[in-house]
Amino acid sequence: MGSPFIYGMSVDGEHFTDREWETKRLALNFTNGVNSILISPRRMGKTSLVKKVAGMVNSDDLKVVYVDIYNCRTAYEFYEKFASAVIRATATKVEKMIETAKKFLMGVVPQINYSPEPNTDFSLSVGITPNANPPEEILNLPERIATERGIRIVVCVDEFQQIGEMPDALTVQKTIRSVWQHHRRTSYCLFGSKQHLMSQLFYSRKMPFYQFGDMFFLKKIPTDKWVPFIVERFKQSGKVISSTLAERICQAVDNYSAYVQQLAWNVLVVCGEEVTPQDIEEGLGATLDQVAPLFIEQTANLSTYQLNFIRAICRGYHDGYGRSEVASQFSLGSMSNISKLKKALVDRDIVEITESGCHLADPLFKLWFIREMM
Repeated sequence: MGSPFIYGMSVDGEHFTDREWETKRLALNFTNGVNSILISPRRMGKTSLVKKVAGMVNSDDLKVVYVDIYNCRTAYEFYEKFASAVIRATATKVEKMIETAKKFLMGVVPQINYSPEPNTDFSLSVGITPNANPPEEILNLPERIATERGIRIVVCVDEFQQIGEMPDALTVQKTIRSVWQHHRRTSYCLFGSKQHLMSQLFYSRKMPFYQFGDMFFLKKIPTDKWVPFIVERFKQSGKVISSTLAERICQAVDNYSAYVQQLAWNVLVVCGEEVTPQDIEEGLGATLDQVAPLFIEQTANLSTYQLNFIRAICRGYHDGYGRSEVASQFSLGSMSNISKLKKALVDRDIVEITESGCHLADPLFKLWFIREMM
């Protein structure tokens, strides 16, 4: 048996819990050619859900393509990754990949790069260039392959919000939408972890991707689904955790999927035969130490005003930052400055704005900030 709890990567099989409704809905969309839009904060399991459904429906007649564009900064970096992923997913052998690339894309020089490490995969570089390959040719690639072979294709694009961050982003979005909206044998699943950016792309009537597909927000897995999963995983490891303490693990990290698994693993590491409340605290401390480098980096260049704004949120102030009681306790500056603070921290994915006001987007960030910066 491997690790009973997996975090920091997508999970599947016995490590995947709940999401029955979302799994069914996404599978129906994939098999019926309906475009899907998934929005949620980081560490909620979007990638795991998409890959699980892809494994369920992938067949000779329905090919699922997965492409992560997190590192793409320009349109042609995206087009290169997009084309390479489509070709890899629709060709079973290296020779067929090269043949497919040359057949459907003009003037490309595909390259296969093998890793020097044994038993590792290879990468495919198609060789897309702006001069030889117009965007429409690349974006039509899956539809042309699907039409010729009499199959259907689902293209899953992870971290899709990067499209909105590229130079001349609006033109790029208009180009993509103008091509994809005419596809009949290809559908798309677009998802990303920067919630405010994804919302800007898909919720605004002014944006090209407005009403592009079936939109749903991936919510937290309920505690009553997590508790039996945690209890069973501890049992399989020869240890005992009560339902009450399993629930405390969930509450400590606000039911964020990856953090639940990370904290549960750290508790399992430090506990004896049976978990105690002290084990929960020790495991939480270890978890905060593990994520500290990320949070240190996030706060390194924040201004005093921005840090004070975060302190106000940690103290329970979620709105009304211009009130005298808040101004006397925290130095936030003028009302116009407060508006700038909100925007800057939202753009950095540190703060999110909900119906109840401003909140920290990451539950562990809040715990770490209180421990280190208050």
